[in-house]
Amino acid sequence: MSSEAKRQYVHAIYQRYRQAARPEKQRILDEFCQVAGYHRKSAIRLLNGPAPGAPRPARRRGSLYGPPVIEGLRAIWEAAGFPWSVRLKALLPLWLPWARRRLGLSRAVEHQLLAISPRQMDRRLADSKRQLKRRLYGRTKPGTLLKHHIPLKTDRWDVTQPGFAEIDLVSHSGDSADGEFVHSLNMTDIHTTWVETIAVLGKSQARVQQALDTARQALPFRLRGIDSDNGSEFINDHLYRYCQAQEIQFTRGRPYKKDDNAHIEQKNWTHVRKLLGYVRYDTPAALEAINALYRNELRLFQNLFLPSVKLVRKERVGARLRRRYNAPQTPLDRVRACPEADRAAVAHLTALRERLDPFALAQTIERKLEGIYALATHRSRPATSDAPSQAVAPSTPVAPKRGRALPPLLFGNTARRQPPRRPLVASEMAR
Repeated sequence: MSSEAKRQYVHAIYQRYRQAARPEKQRILDEFCQVAGYHRKSAIRLLNGPAPGAPRPARRRGSLYGPPVIEGLRAIWEAAGFPWSVRLKALLPLWLPWARRRLGLSRAVEHQLLAISPRQMDRRLADSKRQLKRRLYGRTKPGTLLKHHIPLKTDRWDVTQPGFAEIDLVSHSGDSADGEFVHSLNMTDIHTTWVETIAVLGKSQARVQQALDTARQALPFRLRGIDSDNGSEFINDHLYRYCQAQEIQFTRGRPYKKDDNAHIEQKNWTHVRKLLGYVRYDTPAALEAINALYRNELRLFQNLFLPSVKLVRKERVGARLRRRYNAPQTPLDRVRACPEADRAAVAHLTALRERLDPFALAQTIERKLEGIYALATHRSRPATSDAPSQAVAPSTPVAPKRGRALPPLLFGNTARRQPPRRPLVASEMAR
């Protein structure tokens, strides 16, 4: 029987079934199921439901999480630097004692915040997430010296102890690569996801080596190996001899293959570019201010209070590749679980986390970022043949062209972010 015939059959017996007595209803159901092929329970629901052709009432669930819950969630999400929903779910128990004082949350709101799922967070924060996507560009050049002495590292990192890290240099040259400007030396540990960042003026061999040594001494574990790209700031005799003297394994990725350094490329966005944007910093004052942020509040905020996830395995399901991640943990929690870590340094960092307020750290970082942006060098664009040039004053920020400003808390000031030189494809937020 076709669908149209079934619809006409239901229309014909609907009123008769609704007005019939119980024995008659049983006979009508038996005949209907035998002729139309319906299951008996399905036929009962169909004949007891709305009349054929009548609009069905919309079935809507009530809203479980009210405005106070969503506002509290958004405030924590903004202060934490807009983390991924799974990471946001993991950091809520760590942040709620401080959020209770600052946001005045009731017990009922706290219970709902702890119960909300990552998928529900994505739905409730979807409108704000659309505004927070950028891509980055680099200005480092490949080096050729000593390449045959530094082995390639192309396989997947599978380490079970801390100390093996990826390093990279992020340039802050703005729209001009002329002269000397600030670079950020970024280093992330593969096993613990611990990140250390140092700013250097220029990218000379000696300065990069000194910055790496500073980052090495700040780690709560021994640095055992580094993996870099093929930039001349890394592939040089100065850094090669330093690694040999410190017994540090030195490997490199393949030229023009950023996936070989995927861990550090991700941190270049979340720990550097997302904060400092794309403007130019080329003065000693800017260098000092950036390092004052990197070495103090930002280092503690990122490593002590923000959970991250790690890829466990990949599964091929037909034509799709499914990635499985472990439970989110802060870098400090991963370091605490490592027997190779420095116990005294770990105890100091754990005690420090107990007394630090993450909301106060976020506000301090925001104030320092405003001061750093004031030290940026804003240059005017060259004049075109059909339009006169409009010089921009050195102290005037160039605001991006956006329909709506980002939230005002940590990383939320759009004045720091330069408009792209060409349309950009929105990239996924870093996990």
